[in-house]
Amino acid sequence: MPLNAIPPTTTVAGLQEKIRAAQGQCWVDVGFYGGVVPGNQGELKGLVKGGVRGFKGFLIDSGVEEFPAVSSEDIALAMAELADEPTTLMFHAEMIPPIADSAGDDVQWSLPPLAPIGPLYEYNTFLASRPPSFETYAISEILSLAHLAPNLPLHIVHLSAVEAIPLLREARAAGINITAETCFHYLTLAAEAVKNGDTRHKCCPPIRKQTNQDALWSELLRTGDSVIKTVVSDHSPCTPDLKLLPPEIAGASASSEKGHEGDFFAAWGGVSSVGLGVSILWTEGEKKGITVEDMVQWCCKNTAKHVGLGHQKGDIAVGFDGDIAVFDDEGTFQVEPNTMLFRNKCSPYQGKTLKGIVKETWLRGRKVHSREQGFSTKEGPTGKLLLEARRVG
Repeated sequence: MPLNAIPPTTTVAGLQEKIRAAQGQCWVDVGFYGGVVPGNQGELKGLVKGGVRGFKGFLIDSGVEEFPAVSSEDIALAMAELADEPTTLMFHAEMIPPIADSAGDDVQWSLPPLAPIGPLYEYNTFLASRPPSFETYAISEILSLAHLAPNLPLHIVHLSAVEAIPLLREARAAGINITAETCFHYLTLAAEAVKNGDTRHKCCPPIRKQTNQDALWSELLRTGDSVIKTVVSDHSPCTPDLKLLPPEIAGASASSEKGHEGDFFAAWGGVSSVGLGVSILWTEGEKKGITVEDMVQWCCKNTAKHVGLGHQKGDIAVGFDGDIAVFDDEGTFQVEPNTMLFRNKCSPYQGKTLKGIVKETWLRGRKVHSREQGFSTKEGPTGKLLLEARRVG
């Protein structure tokens, strides 16, 4: 992602600095997204030439000052620059409607509403402050500008609210080139089960109710042209203290800010699940009759195509890179700190039993990681930076 790193990937110089930092550090092949922020339209074509796979902008404050939200005017300028470029323009689609209960709109943390419906440690208070209208209003704004760049693929990241699906379906039927993704947590977690103060579940857009989850599954499994093409992690890690967890919840940090424990508005927004995603999806999806081939379509083929790598990644075929995950679809494991393969061990999945284990990871035909032995250390990281120019189409 283009943010949560200093500098953000909003300039060619920022991209070059990120490339230098990544050299020799990647165990798998890695590509970069560029960012769209107010005033950087003059950098966008240079970022395309520099190798970014697409661009992301926020229609609501991101929570970090170096990556501010874009206005409709900023989006129009970006579309004009990218209209004929081989890239994709993506949006965090939340936007405060003209009348809303929320006083703060940051993705990472925000002020509570002036008149919250309940205590700030209750999840329903947070959920009510970011209603589905945040998403539908933002998507409507994006669609109203799509005519400015009719050939430019548009994409909605981490779709949560099912109320947006009819808007996207209608737009696609009218010829607008727009797709959406959803996330493992929106397909497996539900608001009714979030305990008071368990800010591990805080993310934006929020985890909504079970009926919303069911409707996301219905769209994902829809025969024909589903608007949801990919399922992703939207992994947004932080040090455990920033989650402000109460001491009785697993993952709590002794260094959390006192007086704000369990405050869903003050806590960092984001769910950590990278390395767990395939197991999360399989655990829930198998109950609904999905196949491994379905997961490959959502998490491999379509994601590779989305970033212009459909000729090289996401499939096992002659001429492709031979990137393979060895997946045990019958094995189970419990999510605990020693099974979370990311640095900051704080996740809403802790304590849950998941079905399906990624046993090995192969990169371009060579094993780079196994569940039992960890990373191969003989040669060190052999991942490449995917900086070649995107193909058109």
